[in-house]
Amino acid sequence: MSRIGKKPIGIPDKVEVKVNGATVEVKGPKGQMTLTFTKDVKIEKADKEIKVTPVNASTTARAQWGLSRTLIGNMVTGVTTGFTKSLEFNGVGYKAAVSGSTLTLNLGYSHPIDYKLPKGIEAKVNKNVIEITGCDKELVGFVAAQVRSFREPEPYKGKGLKYSDETIIRKAGKTGAKK
Repeated sequence: MSRIGKKPIGIPDKVEVKVNGATVEVKGPKGQMTLTFTKDVKIEKADKEIKVTPVNASTTARAQWGLSRTLIGNMVTGVTTGFTKSLEFNGVGYKAAVSGSTLTLNLGYSHPIDYKLPKGIEAKVNKNVIEITGCDKELVGFVAAQVRSFREPEPYKGKGLKYSDETIIRKAGKTGAKK
C-alpha cells in the first residue's frame, strides 16, 4: 500500500480542476497545467479533493499510484504558490542580469552567456543570487540545473554557480615541498 497514494489532495478555493479520464487539467492564479496519466490509476474528483486509486494490484499500477498522486499535488501547489530554486554565484567579475525572457551571465569566460528562459519561467537577480520561479516543478528544476551547468562550483576556491542550499566540500590546495 502506498502511504503517499492513499492521501487525498485538497483543492484550494482559487483552483479549478477538471478530470477527463486519465487527463487532469489544473487552473489557478499562477497559471494552468495539463498532464495525462497512465491507465493504471483511476483519478476521481470529489467536492474539494482529488483521490487517486490503482486499477489493479499489479506492480506497475502500485508504482504509478504514488507517483500520480505526487504529480497532481505538485500541479495544485504550482498553480497556487509556485516553486522557486535559488542559485548563488561566487567569483571575481561574475555577474547576472535579466532582460525580458533572457538571462545574461558573465561567468569568467571570454563571452557572456545568454540563456533564453522557457515559457512559464521567470528569473530575478539580487546581488549574487538568481531566483528561478515557475508553476511547473520539473521545469523549474531543469532550468536551474541547466543554468548551474554553465559554471559548476569548483572545490578549491568555491567559484561558480551553486544551489543556495548546496554545500561545496572544499579541498586544500597544494602545499610546497617542505625541507
